[in-house]
Amino acid sequence: MSLLPQSWYARNAAEVARDLLGRHLKRGNVVLRITEVEAYLGPRDSAAHTRMGRTPRNAPMWGPGGHAYIYLCYGIHNMLNVVTGDGDGAAVLIRSCEVVRGLAVVRRRRQGAEGPLLVAGPGKVGQALVLSTQLSGQALFTPGGLELREGTPVASIRSGARIGIAYASRKDVHARLRFADGESPCVTYRRALS
Repeated sequence: MSLLPQSWYARNAAEVARDLLGRHLKRGNVVLRITEVEAYLGPRDSAAHTRMGRTPRNAPMWGPGGHAYIYLCYGIHNMLNVVTGDGDGAAVLIRSCEVVRGLAVVRRRRQGAEGPLLVAGPGKVGQALVLSTQLSGQALFTPGGLELREGTPVASIRSGARIGIAYASRKDVHARLRFADGESPCVTYRRALS
């Protein structure tokens, strides 16, 4: 499957988020199909990492779309975000995936875990792809390393509020910016989606 071109990412984060569902993430011999995402709309979104301005950590979010923004959460989990727009400070968090290729490798990386929740959760995505903050800023549209490719389109999309953003404004907490493949069991907090 072809790599998504850089121009594909130069859109609003919510639009890119919906279109990321069903796309394939590839790193080495592991391929994951994206099943759940959350959009973060830039500095005016009180849940976004760019709400307080530019920092060394969030610098990739201020660059052109099509790059990875990876940050360490709670000192444990490496979380993958796809930068969108063109210097807007916006990105899409990859929340969940299903394994397309490399199941044995992913199970080993996830210490023998199995079933639909194997890669359901952003920290699990990071483990499955062996992500680190050293990859933050890497282009996702060039071959080698971490790649974003065309995939299998989703038949239906469910949406709901984002997870774990109680610190944000009421409006942003309730914004329906989490999107999931309506047919996939590989999704977190499924009951909160409609």
